[in-house]
Amino acid sequence: MKEKIHEGEVYTFYDGPPTANGKPHIGHVLTRVIKDMIPRYRTMKGYKVLRKAGWDTHGLPVELEVEKKLGLDGKEQIEEYGIEPFIKHCKECVWKYKGMWEDFSSTVGFWADMDNPYVTYDDNFIESEWWALKQIWDQGLLYKGFKIVPYCPRCGTPLSSMRLPRATRQSRSVQQLVRFKGYRRGRIFPRMDNNSLDTSVKRSTLCKSR
Repeated sequence: MKEKIHEGEVYTFYDGPPTANGKPHIGHVLTRVIKDMIPRYRTMKGYKVLRKAGWDTHGLPVELEVEKKLGLDGKEQIEEYGIEPFIKHCKECVWKYKGMWEDFSSTVGFWADMDNPYVTYDDNFIESEWWALKQIWDQGLLYKGFKIVPYCPRCGTPLSSMRLPRATRQSRSVQQLVRFKGYRRGRIFPRMDNNSLDTSVKRSTLCKSR
């Protein structure tokens, strides 16, 4: 099969890479199998599929794990500790379970080149991202838009929908509710009872999410 991938028309299908600072679990079996089906099918149809593996080395979960390890809490303490040493710890952290992921991929029959993966913190990868963005800009396909996204005030960053459940927790909120009677309400809304409650003011104590 390895000789077969050097023949035919090129078909590119890069793996959406996992983060190796977390252990693989049963849910990853399904995603690995699905991701393997398309390149395997294209290979059998005679295409040249390089099957390049990858590692996602960016993201809030990596930073949060390093924060716990170093006993830090929030951006201010990270800046006091030092950005460069903090980044160094992050780069070490992302390889924590690399061997476990490689064994797992082999066990489920996921065929990929683990010896020559792309790594998202490598300069070559980052520069290729900027190159692609420049190509999109040159073709006039880049535009400015607006989107409402969850925001973590503690971390000072927007959150993806996938990360949101990990960054929030249920908590009780102390509330004060004050009600006022609307004696003149009937003049504006004749069918409404003059003695009905017109306005309510609620003051809540917001709980900080982590």
